[in-house]
Amino acid sequence: MDINYTPAELEFRDEVRAFLSAAVPEDIAAKVRLGKHLDKADHLRWQRVLARRGWYAANWPVEQGGTGWSVVQRHIFEEECAAFGAPRLISFGVNMVAPVIMKFGTEAQKAHYLPRILSGEDWWCQGYSEPGAGSDLASLKSRAVLDGDHYVVNGQKTWTTLGQHANMIFCLVRTDPQAQQQRGISFLLIDMATPGVTVRPIITLEGDHEVNEVFFDNVRVPVANLVGEENKGWTCAKFLLTHERTGQAGIAQSKAALAQLKSVASRELRNGLPLLDDPLFRLQIAEVEMQLMAIEMSTLRILAAVQGGGVPGAQSSILKIKGSEIRQAISHLMRKVLGVHALPFAEEELDYAFAGELLHSDYSAAPAGQYFNLRKLSIYGGSNEIQKNIIAKMILEL
Repeated sequence: MDINYTPAELEFRDEVRAFLSAAVPEDIAAKVRLGKHLDKADHLRWQRVLARRGWYAANWPVEQGGTGWSVVQRHIFEEECAAFGAPRLISFGVNMVAPVIMKFGTEAQKAHYLPRILSGEDWWCQGYSEPGAGSDLASLKSRAVLDGDHYVVNGQKTWTTLGQHANMIFCLVRTDPQAQQQRGISFLLIDMATPGVTVRPIITLEGDHEVNEVFFDNVRVPVANLVGEENKGWTCAKFLLTHERTGQAGIAQSKAALAQLKSVASRELRNGLPLLDDPLFRLQIAEVEMQLMAIEMSTLRILAAVQGGGVPGAQSSILKIKGSEIRQAISHLMRKVLGVHALPFAEEELDYAFAGELLHSDYSAAPAGQYFNLRKLSIYGGSNEIQKNIIAKMILEL
C-alpha cells in the first residue's frame, strides 16, 4: 500500500484541521492537553458539535447517518483530533453497540436506538466483565430467566467504564445454564433506570471515578430488547470485541503522546543538556516510534481489507497487543523524563478550575494519572495473554 497521502487526502486533512481549530471548545481542548477531568457535559458538547457537522458516526453507513469516509480518512480524522486536543469519543454507543444493532438487531431496534446514539440522548456502557469472568468471559454468571414477555435479570457486572453517566447498558447474560458456556449466552439492552439496577463506584489507584460495579436484582427487561437470537449472544459479543480491540490500538493517541514526550524531553535537562540529546534515551524513543509506525501501517491494511462491511477478526488481537504495549511504553518514558516531577499530584489538580500551586512541575497532572490508567490496557478488552491464544488458534492454527 502507498504510505503517502494523496492530494485529496491532504485536502481532507486541511479541512479537518480548519474544522477543529474553529469548532473544538477552548476549555475542553485545554482540559485534554492538561490531563484534567472531562465531565459528561464536556463529552456531550463535543459529540453534538460533531453530529451537527455530520462527523460523529465516522464508521457508520451513510444511510444510517455515517460519513462515508474511507479508512484513511477516518485515520486522518482520529490523528488530527488527538493532535489538536479534542476529546476521544466515548465508543460504547457509536462504535460498539451500534454496529451490533446494525448487524444483528431488528428493524424496530435500529429505528429506535441508532438515532438516539447520534443525538446523544442515550449514553451507553458495557456489561461484560464480572467478578471471576473477565478475560474468561464465557464463564459469566449473570442470569436472565424468561417470564412472559420479559427477562428477569440477576447478577453483577464490574469495571463498567463511565457507568455513572449511562442511561443504557448492553449486557451479556446467561439464558441457558445447561448449554455449553458460549451457547447459553444472550445479548440484552437494559435501561439503567429500571428498578433493581444499582451502580456503585470503584475508585482507581490515582483517585479517579472511571469504573463501577453494576448490580441487577430481579431487573425486568422486555424480550424486545434481545439482540439476535436467544442463547446466541456470543456471536454478537465476538463481533463487538473485534471492533473494540481494533480501536484499542490507539494509534492517534500514541502519536499525540509521543509528540508530547519529545517536546518535554527537549526541555528537561540532564547534566546541563536536554534529555532528548542523550543517545541512549533517543534510542528508546526511536524503538517505540518504529513500532508505532509499523502498527499504524498494519492497522490501515487490516481495516482496508474489511472496509466492505466485514470485521477485522483475529487480526484485531494483534493490534490490541501491540497498541497497548506501545501506549504503556510511551507513558513509561514520560515518567523517566519527568523523574521526581511525575509524582505526587493532588486529586484537586485534575479539576480544570484548580488555580493553586502544582505539586510536581508545570507539566500538569497528566503524566502521573495516565501512567496508572494505562496499566490496565494490557488487561481490559481481553488480556494480552488471551489475545495471544486467539492468534495462535485462529491465525497460526496451533
